[in-house]
Amino acid sequence: MKTLRVWVSVVAVALAAIVIFSGAGAATQTAETAPAGDAKAGKRLYTNYGCYQCHGYEGQGAPTTGPRLAPDPIPFAAFVGYLRGPRGEMPPYTAKVVSDQELADIYAFLQSLPRPPAARSLPLLKIE
Repeated sequence: MKTLRVWVSVVAVALAAIVIFSGAGAATQTAETAPAGDAKAGKRLYTNYGCYQCHGYEGQGAPTTGPRLAPDPIPFAAFVGYLRGPRGEMPPYTAKVVSDQELADIYAFLQSLPRPPAARSLPLLKIE
């Protein structure tokens, strides 16, 4: 019974993260309207601020630590809004901690990450 409760809790957290990071209710700002950022600087900042500790080095996320951020990050306005005032266990990153330009750089890094190959294109996963 305890295992079922743990599993239900993990699923509930995952669903909440999907709703939060899907941009539901967020401004409809697209990636095209995000300020210009430097992906190389963003990668350095992403590492220095420790984002990788919960979201992984490639922004892939994990069910127990933090949601997926890349590829295809949420709209920039929602990204900034959540970083400035998170609703979960993530600490807030106010403008005193991370500047708007640094957020634009981190966002550019997340946008630069390629999509992984389709599972069916990987020879190791093909069933013969």
